[in-house]
Amino acid sequence: MTSTPGTAPGTPPGGRSRLRRHAGTAAVAALLLAGIPVGAAVSADAGTPKTATGPQGQKLTVSATTGLDPAQQKVRVQGEGYGLTTGIYVALCKDNGDNRVPSPCLGGADMSGGSKTSQWIVPPGDPYEGDLAQAFGPGGTFDVEIEIAQKGDGLDCAEVACSVVTRADHRAAGDRTQDVRIPVAFAGQDPGDGGGEGVDVPAGTVSYKSAAEFTTAGKPLDLLLHPDSKKLYVGADNLPDTADVDERGLHVLNPENGTSESWISQAPGSTGALRASAAARIAGPLPGDGVVYNYPLRGVGSAKSGDEAATGVWLAGSTITDIAPGTTPDTVLVAQGATLSEIERATGTATRTLTLPGGTQFAADPERGALWYTDFAAGKLHRVDLASFTVSGSFDLPGGPGRMAGFTETDPATGAVWVGADRSVLVFDTAGTLVKTLVGKDLARDAAFDTASGRAYVVWQDGGDLSDPANDNNGTLTVYGTEDFAVAAKDLSLPGNHSQAGAASLAVEPGGATVFVTSPAEGKITKLVRQVSPLVTRAPADLTAKEGEEVALTAEAEGTPEPTVRWQVSTDDAQTWKDVEGATESALTFTARTAQDGYRYRAEFRNDVGTTRTAAVTLTVTAATGGGDTGGDTGGNGDASNGSGSTGSDGTTGGDGGTQSNGGSTTGDSDSTGGSGSTGTSGGSTGTSGGSTGTADGSGSTVGGGVAGGTGTAATSGGGSLAATGATVMSVTLAAAGLVGAGVLVHRRARRRTEGAL
Repeated sequence: MTSTPGTAPGTPPGGRSRLRRHAGTAAVAALLLAGIPVGAAVSADAGTPKTATGPQGQKLTVSATTGLDPAQQKVRVQGEGYGLTTGIYVALCKDNGDNRVPSPCLGGADMSGGSKTSQWIVPPGDPYEGDLAQAFGPGGTFDVEIEIAQKGDGLDCAEVACSVVTRADHRAAGDRTQDVRIPVAFAGQDPGDGGGEGVDVPAGTVSYKSAAEFTTAGKPLDLLLHPDSKKLYVGADNLPDTADVDERGLHVLNPENGTSESWISQAPGSTGALRASAAARIAGPLPGDGVVYNYPLRGVGSAKSGDEAATGVWLAGSTITDIAPGTTPDTVLVAQGATLSEIERATGTATRTLTLPGGTQFAADPERGALWYTDFAAGKLHRVDLASFTVSGSFDLPGGPGRMAGFTETDPATGAVWVGADRSVLVFDTAGTLVKTLVGKDLARDAAFDTASGRAYVVWQDGGDLSDPANDNNGTLTVYGTEDFAVAAKDLSLPGNHSQAGAASLAVEPGGATVFVTSPAEGKITKLVRQVSPLVTRAPADLTAKEGEEVALTAEAEGTPEPTVRWQVSTDDAQTWKDVEGATESALTFTARTAQDGYRYRAEFRNDVGTTRTAAVTLTVTAATGGGDTGGDTGGNGDASNGSGSTGSDGTTGGDGGTQSNGGSTTGDSDSTGGSGSTGTSGGSTGTSGGSTGTADGSGSTVGGGVAGGTGTAATSGGGSLAATGATVMSVTLAAAGLVGAGVLVHRRARRRTEGAL
């Protein structure tokens, strides 16, 4: 946006007003009249508790909220009615308003358990309960003390509104349902109202949303997004609700819209004859296009889009429980109970066989020559060396035997093995050491990895038994970093995704922009797309400009979908903000005016995920230079040259009279009593940028703010604090008394108004 000359973005009608943040001017005036120094008194109700109610009926009480000691204050914080499924932090934070994350916070987020400035409260039985965090009491209650100060850790409550808050802990950072805020004020401050700048969710927050549902592939059992052809392969069984069609087989879908490109419904059975067969589990991709998969009970087949039927072999032995690519392009690894074999796909001949004590599923790591075999019944994890085809290690699964089988998958980037067991995901490193336990509220059913972003995706399925209070019929998608295991995206609820009709599975597009999740019970595949809240990549900086100079502020942000921008201005030290009309580009350009001196600007970025704002920057506007005195707040001393100065008093009684000639210097005698001043001659004074133009005759000029003197006239007056207007000048004492009586404290001279500024 570029303004035309004379237009000042954000300039309000009537010029600029500056409001003090921590005390209204009326309150200051009252203190002056009472003879009480500002900031000396501590609020009488400092020890009076205050209570607030949260969005889910939570009740938060803080023991003291006003007149707090800026250096350090210990307050008691109590809560009740909090949910028993989400951990919270209790801390002093910047209050960014409703539905905006309270941040930053004094002491940061306490994840060490040693902070006195914040407290971490977690549901009973939470893995962090103990040294790191304390548990909620009955009814979601807690009673803690925190030590707060006016300033520290990037937070300054002298500059921004602050509140004692509860907020969801780092595992659900985007959850605003736990936000309860009680504004606080330190000695010398007025309590805030909880408003202020902020964002809906933290900048750069990743989340996923449903973009489409595919229902053209029967009852989906397994997924694979082909790395070469980019087609979505779906292993499916028949969906009983569609009695007129038997949907068993291998479906090939267009991942953009879910339309069916091919359906391979038949594969060779035990006699070699083709028959309708479900595709139970996909082993892996074939070069270019197509997949290898298992079809019940002991079939190993392969097919690609456009095939009328699969080719395959029927194995001897028991039912196939898992399948994966072999150590050569022509082989596959097959688990049949506790028997692990590598077979030739063309003939079904086993080239190597290994018998384990027990087990059902495995995950191969060809990069490191290892295979991890899970025996949930015995509570064991076995590592198999693929070169020697022998067991090279056995490890205990936490929780012992009998845990519900979920999944076994290896991270291609790190070699870590992720095991889903009951409502947990157990992560082991390549040495078989348990390095992390991730706990969910549902059953861990499948995992997939994106090596490009270093993310692990886990789908959790609800148990489906609504008589169990832990079940709600909804599943969850979670995303973790594979190095630090930190939550890398906001958890996404998967309505209706339960395990009563089969285990869910997922596939991830390289880069993680799209994720596909199956729901066997509903016979659908949900396409999820990634969203990222705006993250500022370029922020404006404080700027100093001269009157009339073109200035530019620039800000940029990234996000998905691409965020829009609008510029905002504050004329009252960031107390309130308004949009700059038409300013919706990354650069805001305009002509600086002295009326804008001290204005603050920020850029606000928005997309479907949330809102992010840049830090506010300050514009400083100085008077333009050139040709002499600009007629500042207190006037000149009658000294100018080249016929371009201004003639005026020094703000004392009388002032220095002076005579100015065309192009000459000013000379004159001091007239301390306000007597007759000199009269300007040809080429009189010409003030620039707020100066004065005119002649003065009679007994003394008051241009520039002199008090004593006669009734000289001026054509125009930029004016000092009391400019010549031809009217009698009010006594300074009476003026000050009148202003104080009206609740306004004048603590500096008013600036000159720029010609043309609104």
